[in-house]
Amino acid sequence: MEIINTIGRRKSAVARIYLKEGKGKITVNERDFKEFFPTEQLQYIVIQPLKVMQVTEKYDVHINIEGGGIKGQAEAVRMAIARALVKINPEDKPALRANGFLTRDPREVERKKPGRKKARKRFQFSKR
Repeated sequence: MEIINTIGRRKSAVARIYLKEGKGKITVNERDFKEFFPTEQLQYIVIQPLKVMQVTEKYDVHINIEGGGIKGQAEAVRMAIARALVKINPEDKPALRANGFLTRDPREVERKKPGRKKARKRFQFSKR
């Protein structure tokens, strides 16, 4: 089996993954994913698509991540892994879509407006 590569995005995080048959090893930016994502919640988010399809021990995943915060990065990885699994077996698509792994979350940071403190926050109003 050849190497499958896909991209997942969330906020400003971009995850490029390379998925191939193996023993279930996941590396993120040349480090083990448990070292890169320290909390169990983030680790769970990363392996969710693999668990749903019951292939955690079947594929090795190599991940390169840029930008964003740690939560956005974890969710970008989840989306990329789900997309790769669909490339391998298109019949998995309904199960992954039902869990929301294939839907790109479109929310982005709103830009700061001129004459304001932040995007919507205003300076304190003084009547006199």
